[in-house]
Amino acid sequence: MSDFVSFRSVVDPSDCDFLGHMNVSRYFAACSDAVFAAQSEMGLTADDMRSGRRLSFAVVHAESDFLAELSAGDAIYMRTSVAEFGGKSLTFRHRLFRAADDKEAFHTLFKCVLLNLETRRAETLPEAVRAKAVAWAEEGFGGMPGV
Repeated sequence: MSDFVSFRSVVDPSDCDFLGHMNVSRYFAACSDAVFAAQSEMGLTADDMRSGRRLSFAVVHAESDFLAELSAGDAIYMRTSVAEFGGKSLTFRHRLFRAADDKEAFHTLFKCVLLNLETRRAETLPEAVRAKAVAWAEEGFGGMPGV
């Protein structure tokens, strides 16, 4: 498995700007939801964030491309994979699609560090998280040393 569906929704009229298409802020809100879904799938649940290990991914860099407009009523879904990882970081690739025609409307790379919510410092990825990241690695993935 190299990616998974991390988010599904329908574009609400309130998600759209005065030009009639989905607002930039909504794209990033969908990505934020996808990161939380991914970390939960990796075993870093909401309970872990609140009272358990107190770990969560935090975005430190993003690169994005807007490829097609989305409008109110469009069903959408996002696929997420892991593009790179380091000792304390993962780079997620999120690709947002219009469900009716599977047209890719947006893609982004989110470099995230695993943040200790008490110390506010990056922590080493637990082995179970790293193993899941490898399972979601893109084809041809070689990993990445670093943060």
